[in-house]
Amino acid sequence: MARSILITVVVALALVGFHAATGAAVELGVEGARFTLDGKPAFLLGMSYYGALGASRETIDKDLDELRRLGFNWIRVWATWAAFGNDVAAVDGQGHPRPEQLERLRQLVAACDQRGLVVDVTLSRGNGVTGRPRLATLEDHRRAVETIVQGLKPLRNWYLDLANERNIKDQRYASFEDLKALRAAVRTLDPKRLVTASHAGDLSRDEVTRYVKFVGVDFLTPHRPRNARSPRQTAERTQQYLAWAKEAGRVVPVHYQEPFRRGFTEGWEPSASDFLADAEAARASGAAGWCLHNGDQRRAPGSRPRRSFDLRDGRLFEQLDAVEQEVARRLDKR
Repeated sequence: MARSILITVVVALALVGFHAATGAAVELGVEGARFTLDGKPAFLLGMSYYGALGASRETIDKDLDELRRLGFNWIRVWATWAAFGNDVAAVDGQGHPRPEQLERLRQLVAACDQRGLVVDVTLSRGNGVTGRPRLATLEDHRRAVETIVQGLKPLRNWYLDLANERNIKDQRYASFEDLKALRAAVRTLDPKRLVTASHAGDLSRDEVTRYVKFVGVDFLTPHRPRNARSPRQTAERTQQYLAWAKEAGRVVPVHYQEPFRRGFTEGWEPSASDFLADAEAARASGAAGWCLHNGDQRRAPGSRPRRSFDLRDGRLFEQLDAVEQEVARRLDKR
C-alpha cells in the first residue's frame, strides 16, 4: 500500500512539473449531448491505439503527429492490454500499478495533451484474448480505477472507460452494481473526471436508463453490431439512444468509440464507403464522437497486420491498409 501511494505521488509531482514547464492543458468536458474541448463544442474523431504502451517513443510521436495532421482529436488506449504474449498493462491483475508501464501511460497522455488530443483510457477484466483475465473481483477492479485516476489526475484531456464491453457474460462481465461502485470511487477521487462503461451490441431502453440513472456514466458508448447493415442503422440508433436518455432524465452524449473494423467479420470487409457512411450518419444524427477502429486480421497468418493491437510491428500508419488510409484522409474533420 505504501509503495502504491509513493508511486502515485511521484507521478503526480512529475505531471505538475510538466504543466508548469509547458503550460499545455486540454480540458475535456460535456455539455448536453456534446463533448467540449476547453469549453467549446467538439466532435471527437478518433483512432484505436490499443497497444500504445508497448510502442517506442519514436513510434508514438510519429503516429500522434500524423493523427493531428489528418485532423483527428482523440485516441483509445487500453490500460490492461496484453495481446500476443506482450503484457504492456499499466496495472497488474489485482489493480496495483506496474510503475514502468504506468509512467508510459502518463507520458502518452501528456504527449497527447501537448498536441490537443483526447485519450480514452480503457480498463477490461479480460477474457484471455488480450492476455490473462484480470481484475476478477470488485476490490481488484476498484484498485485499478484508483491507480489510474490518481496517477493521471492532473491531466484533464482523458476519460475513463470502466470496463470494456462489460455486458458480455464471460470473464469480462461487470454488473451494473459493480459499475456504480466504481463510478463512485472515481467521483470521490476526481469529481470532474468523465466516465463511461462500454457495451457490446445495441442498447435497450432499460440499459440506457440503468447506465445514465443508476450507474451515472457521463456518456454512452455502445459498440454497435459489426455487419454490412450497421452503417445504415447508425442514425436511427443514435436518435433512439438520445431520446431514451432524455426520457430517463439526463441528456448525455452518444460516443461510438469502437464501431466495426476490417479483419474482424468473416465474409465482410468494410469498404471505405462503409466507414465514411457510418461516420457521417453518426455525426448527422447527433452522436458526439466516432472512431476509425482497427485491429488484427483475425484469419491471416500471425493475425497480421495487427495494427493498433501490436505496435511492435511498426507504427500504426505503416500497418493500416489502403482502405483505412483512404478513410483517414477523407473523413469529415469539421
